[in-house]
Amino acid sequence: MTMKPGNAGMGRIIPILRMFDEEKTKQFYLEFLEFNMDWEHRFDDSAPLYMQVSSGPCALHLSEHFGDGSPGAAIRIELAGIEAFHAKLLDKRYKHARPGLEKTPWNTAECSIQDPAGNRIIFYENL
Repeated sequence: MTMKPGNAGMGRIIPILRMFDEEKTKQFYLEFLEFNMDWEHRFDDSAPLYMQVSSGPCALHLSEHFGDGSPGAAIRIELAGIEAFHAKLLDKRYKHARPGLEKTPWNTAECSIQDPAGNRIIFYENL
């Protein structure tokens, strides 16, 4: 949703998640979860990395900047086809995560994964 000038409505949310290890973070989000790299930014070669990854309309900002997010945050991402998504993740045999798939009392199917900084991403589908 693109916001128009003078529009008082709210747009989409883009969480900022803390990261510490650029290589492991990229492996997790780009290779394991198959997000796309949209852009990266550093003020100079020795500055912390700030980047955006996305999958469809879902975008996340990942930051090495001190104070941008707290490690161990949790976010929920709705998706369609969670069983196929879960099976695809397991087929990759990623050594740092083998997520389960849980049917909840609140009528969702959920797949919870921790990224390399300890942030919890809960993918869910309403049943």
